[in-house]
This record gives sequence, C-alpha cells and structure tokens, in this order.
Amino acid sequence: MHAKQYEITLPADYDMGVIRERVATKGHLLDAFPGLGFKAYLMRERGVDGSPVNQYAPFYLWNTDEGLGSFLWGRGFQGLCDDFGRPVVQHWMAVGYEHGGAAGGRPVSAVRHRRTVPEGTRTTDLAEELLAEARTLAARDGAVGVLVAVDPRHWEAVTFSLWTEGGQARASGEVFQVLRCSTPELERVGRGRAW
Repeated sequence: MHAKQYEITLPADYDMGVIRERVATKGHLLDAFPGLGFKAYLMRERGVDGSPVNQYAPFYLWNTDEGLGSFLWGRGFQGLCDDFGRPVVQHWMAVGYEHGGAAGGRPVSAVRHRRTVPEGTRTTDLAEELLAEARTLAARDGAVGVLVAVDPRHWEAVTFSLWTEGGQARASGEVFQVLRCSTPELERVGRGRAW
C-alpha cells in the first residue's frame, strides 16, 4: 500500500468556496476508482484550527501500484495540474492501518503528524512503534481510521488519522477539514501491518 498527498497552498484571501465547490462537483469521480483504498478530500483555512494557510491537500491510500499509476498518469491528476500547476506529490510506504471504533462514520477532520526518523533507529523498532501508535489512536473515541507510513528516501514517518466530530483533539499534528471521502476499496485495506 502507498500513501500520497499533495498540498496546494493558496493566497491568504483565496475564496475557499471554490475548493468546496470543486470537491462537491468532482469528488464523486473517484468513488469507484480501481486500486484506491480511500481519498480524503482535505482543506485547511487560514485561522481555522491553527492553520497559517489556505490549502487544498487531499490524502490517498492506494491498495495497488496500478491504481496509483492510473491516477497520476491519467486525466484526473492532469486536470488538477492544469488548474493549479503541478504540485509536489509526497509519497510514503504504508506500515499499517487500523480501523477506529467509528469506522464507517463520516469523518469531519483529519490529523497529519510528520516527523523525521532519527539516524540509528532500527527499522524493526520503527515499524513496531508506528503500529502501536496506530492501535492506540484507533482505540480513541471518534477515530474512523489511522494510517502509519514512512518515506524511506527522506526517512520521514507520518501518522494520518480520520475523526468524527470532536475526535481530532485526541491526536497531535496538523488539522485538516474533511470535505468528502471516497472509499472504493477500503474493505481491501487490511488491519494491522501492511506486509
């Protein structure tokens, strides 16, 4: 499994209603996309939940390489590039995923916590630590799901969690509003470690 995210930072006075409308009119296009575990359509607004910026920043969990490739090299991503310019696509290899007690509920917020993996950290220890973190967060009230992943090029770990109303206060990191979720193959995302 592969996680990816791109961030489109917008001007401070940008009408974020444009992003809401884009998601409302185009979000359904990925509801049956092959190979996609989920796409969380995320947005941050300057001054809301501590955000210093306006940003559109969808987060994806791909079950298959073919699905990821079909999206990146297809018309959907090209359309985004045509509208906003080609963004840097952050990419992490999934370590594991846990369904939360609110799985199946409508997430309203997401929290992304990124951190550098210190030099000398044993990879086996890192994996176990991240998997334990996912289990702990998933057990909290309001948790829909928790993904832990690592970018082995830059040795950055990410914990990404989805929350129902009021749940995001239980996780630390950058808070995003969830405008919509597409979950065509979420049932194929296994619990626990990804290998």
